[in-house]
Amino acid sequence: MAAPRDRQRGGGDVPRRSAAPTAERATPPQTVLVQIRALLPSLPPSERRVAEAAIADPVGVAGKTISELAAECSTSETTVVRFCRAVGLKGYPDLRIKLASAAGSEDSGLAWSSAGSDIGPGDSLADVVGKLGFADARAVEDTIAQLDLNVLQRAIDEVVGASAVDLYGVGASALIALDFQQKLHRIGRRASAWPDPDGALTSAALLGRGDLAIGISHTGATTDTVAALGEAWDNGATTIAITNFPRSPIAGVADHVLTTAVRETTFRSGAMSSRIAALTLVDCLFVGVAQRNYSRTTRALERTYTAVHRRRSPQ
Repeated sequence: MAAPRDRQRGGGDVPRRSAAPTAERATPPQTVLVQIRALLPSLPPSERRVAEAAIADPVGVAGKTISELAAECSTSETTVVRFCRAVGLKGYPDLRIKLASAAGSEDSGLAWSSAGSDIGPGDSLADVVGKLGFADARAVEDTIAQLDLNVLQRAIDEVVGASAVDLYGVGASALIALDFQQKLHRIGRRASAWPDPDGALTSAALLGRGDLAIGISHTGATTDTVAALGEAWDNGATTIAITNFPRSPIAGVADHVLTTAVRETTFRSGAMSSRIAALTLVDCLFVGVAQRNYSRTTRALERTYTAVHRRRSPQ
């Protein structure tokens, strides 16, 4: 594992995940809307108006000239071009093509206008179940579609090569951290999940070069998680952030950023979907680590299964 660089909090040479898709595979058309939603909170107001227009009516925006869209959003053509580049596109023609394709993709199968709409007070239980199921399934699909395999590969390398692995998260993210800890322990890799903020900071303060810290926060702005990851980062440990927003505060103290792709809806079902999406991402990371020493992994899984099964079996 490469030694951490000489870094300064709040900028320095912290690598950021590019908004452009990885070159290793074709990008599914719906990914452009995923990217726009993820970047929305970090965009300046003028670009945010363009983003909101694209999300609200991708087909309509795809049919407009750049002048028409700029006028509709009370901004300039230069701002529209700047927005296109912010989401990893070459220019406005590229945006129009991607939006048209994305709209067709989202309208296929279960239509977002019905199954993917917000939950309302008049919805039946069947409607609620269908909408939540759709939101969870789409969160997983979108997360996998936009996952940067290059970043994932580097994250796997870091876990494999780390002397110690810390996992930080609070609330629902703490459950994801604990799940990852349990998975790693089952294959003989020691990791520590710290759901308590003071415990997380204490552990982070003792990390150093050769160690790894992973912070999990859907918003990327959870103060306790950002603080713990920042402490580990300041002490020279390699850091990984798992978040839905690649330009959120947690990215500022992360060497590698892995992103989920979840839409917020009524009753915080977006937050529920974020858990499903993050668990899927953690599974990808875990399996990549487990593959590195397949025979060791299978032996460890067999031993742990036997130990638990023996306890449950009648004597």
